This record gives sequence, structure tokens and C-alpha cells, in this order.
Amino acid sequence: MPTHHMLIDGRLIGGAATLPVVDPATEEVFAHAPDCSAEELDQAIDAARRAFPAWRSTDIEKRRALLAQMASRIGPHVAALAESLTREQGKPTQAALRELDSTLRFMKGQCELQLPELVNEDTPTRRSITSRVPIGVVAALAPWNFPVLLAWWKVIPALLAGNTIVLKPSPLTPLTVLRIGELLADLLPPGVLNVISGGDNLGPLLTAHTGVDKVSFTGSTQTGKRVMESAAGTLKRLTLELGGNDAAIVLPDVDVERLVPTLFWSAFTNSGQVCIASKRVYLPRERYDEIAQAFVAYARTVKVGPGLAPDSQLGPVQNRRQYERVRELVEHSRREGLRVLFEGEAPAGPGYFIPVTLFDNPPESSRVVAEEPFGPVLPLLSYDTLEDAITRANASPYGLAGSVWGSDEAQALAVASRLETGTVWINEPMYLAPNAAFAGHKQSGLGVEHGAEGLLGFTEPQTIVLRRA
Repeated sequence: MPTHHMLIDGRLIGGAATLPVVDPATEEVFAHAPDCSAEELDQAIDAARRAFPAWRSTDIEKRRALLAQMASRIGPHVAALAESLTREQGKPTQAALRELDSTLRFMKGQCELQLPELVNEDTPTRRSITSRVPIGVVAALAPWNFPVLLAWWKVIPALLAGNTIVLKPSPLTPLTVLRIGELLADLLPPGVLNVISGGDNLGPLLTAHTGVDKVSFTGSTQTGKRVMESAAGTLKRLTLELGGNDAAIVLPDVDVERLVPTLFWSAFTNSGQVCIASKRVYLPRERYDEIAQAFVAYARTVKVGPGLAPDSQLGPVQNRRQYERVRELVEHSRREGLRVLFEGEAPAGPGYFIPVTLFDNPPESSRVVAEEPFGPVLPLLSYDTLEDAITRANASPYGLAGSVWGSDEAQALAVASRLETGTVWINEPMYLAPNAAFAGHKQSGLGVEHGAEGLLGFTEPQTIVLRRA
């Protein structure tokens, strides 16, 4: 089995203990990752704290130039990284390549962001300027659904702003992030970037640590609340990108032939394990049967299988806990008498495979509508009026994203403006850019990622007032 290392204070460390990594397509342990101890965690945070004064004093253009080299370091290794990502996460190889390509795109785009300086007053009596200064040591915790992309969403802006960082991938998917840490080990001054891995106990130790000044976390809303509690002791700054139950509203004038493939993948990409996936689809009653049957016809063409198989379009659910949770949700819905419109096929034998499953017009109160499945399960729902669809779409504690689908741009924009979410797409799914703010409303998050506002989230404002003689 290949050896993986943590990056602590510029050194590659195997760690005193290891944790197993399971291939979700086979349910077999295929590698081991370091299991960071409390002492090693202290070393990583101490290294980041020691490196902080010099790194924050480094000219931002020099920081930018160093960070811009990350993509060129990683680029030649994309094929090997994609295989590693598929083995540990389960997604098909082409999807793993897309994640890595997106990571490189965000790396380059985030390196171009600028920190503003505001002149509040400039008179013969006084000069007042507000600038942005780094916070200190950032703890970045990335999830298992997009382990690489969501990790580097945090790394580049944190470091560009002048912070140092301790990055922790999910214990379920640590390998590819650790490998990238190895590739970047000598790029930055020691202690500026630290990459550690460990079991479920490591996250709480990291987020509560008194040496950490800010936590950037992506994961479930329930875990996000615990992170917020653990950060309260030292009033750590927080960015929380949490769960979503995103609604897609289809307008009556939609072109069904163009709609169905795109909307299908907005729901089922990465086997539905996407926080911004469409998880509830509202269809106009007069076209419900037509669109629903088109969905079924398309779903029949989709192949579920191991990510390394060249013809697989959807891989397994990433881990046993999520697999059992999604299966329980489907079985509960059946027991409640909900009608399954379509259930596809999944390969026999081992692996956390769940077939594509469509539910036919379940009630809003049902769990399959009210909860975030985070798996290849989708309810199709009918509506009588757009007012009804908007009201039902907004009746959720989540507010991460949503989408509107139709031919009339003015009507689509009017509907989009009324959705209570941080992002709304019209006639396309899940497009994010490094220069556009991405934030959750309600219980879908706190703070902002991407764009100028995301960069500012890794800084504090500092106003300096000069009284002139």
C-alpha cells in the first residue's frame, strides 16, 4: 500500500498511528492515512503560529506569485490524483478529473482577487484609512463529497490574505489532499501550509484549539452547529458552508427535450452528494406527466457502477453511514405509501451502490421532501400556480441555492429573485466562479466563500487615523 504523509512545518511526517481508507466500490481497505495525534496537532498549529508574522508581512504580490505556482505543481499529476480520488471517494474517473480541473481553475482565479483599501478621510487635519489585515491561524475542514475542490476553496484565499493554515480533509477521503500537500511541501515557507489527517476526534480538537483564530468548515448543518459551539470559547471567526435542500422550479413554457438531461444531472451528479444539487423538483401540473416520463426515460440510460469502470456514470455513495441513511430514507418512504416513479439498477455484490430513485409527487411533509437526502434520490412535485411553487420552495430551514427553468427570461428572473437562497441559477445548474460570492441563507451557512467577500472573510478591518500637525 502506498505511504502517505502529513505536511507539518515544512516536513513530511508519517504520523505515530494510521487510519484505514475504504474503497466505497468494494468496501475494502485499500490504503492507510496518518492518524494525527493531539501532540502532532499542537505541532502543526504551533508551526502555523510561528510562520504567521513573517507571512503576513510578506508583500501580497509575492504571496500571490507563490500561490499561483500551486496549479503548475499539481497539473502534471492530475491523472494519478484522479485515480486516487476515485478510489477513496467513489466518483467515476471522468468526474474526478473534472473536480481536479475545477480545483486548478479556482486556484488560478482566486489568486487574482484583490484586497481593498478605503480612504475614509483625507484632509489637512486628518487622514483615515481602513485596510484589511489577516486574522491569524486558519483551521480549514473539508468534506468527503468533493475532497480536493472544497479544500482548496479555503486554502488560496486564506493564504493570499496573509493567514497561515492547518488543513484537515475528511477521515473518509484524506489521500488525494495529502498527496497534494506532498507536492507543495517546499513551495511555501515552513509552517504556512500544514496538511494533517485523522479520525473523527481530530476535528473537534482542531476547531476548539486556542491556537486557532478562524475556522472555515464545509459539511452538514448539524456538524456546523457543533463547530460553532466549539469555536465560541475563543470567539473564533467562522465561515460555515452547510447543507441545502435546493428547489428547482420548472416553468410551464419549458423546452422538455433540452430540460431533462441538464436538470437530471443537476440532481444526480456525484450520486446526489452535492450540497447545491437539485433536491426537490417542482413541475407545473399541466405538464407533470410529460416531464416526469421524460425523466424516467432518461434515467433508464444512466449506468451506475464502480468509478474505475469506464462506462460508469454514477458511482457508489461514499461511505457506509451515508449509504444506510439513504437506504433507510427510501424504505421509510415506501412504508409511508409514497409511490416510486422509477428505481434503476445497481450492481450486485459489494459496494455502497444505490440506484437512481424518483418519487412521484410525495407530500411536502414527507421526509424525502423535507430532508436533504444527499444521495441519488429525487422527489418530483406538481404545482398549480407559481405563487404556490415559490412558497413551497421557500418553506425550508435551508437556503443554499436553487434553480429556475423556462424559456421566458423575464419570468424566470422574477421567480429567481423571490427564492430565499444565496445562489439561484436559471437554465443551468451549479455554476460557481472564483470571483462570485457563494453564501448560504438561513441554516445553510454563515459567511461567504469566493469573490471579494470570500477573501474579506479571511481578514479583519483595521482603521488607522492620522491626526496631522
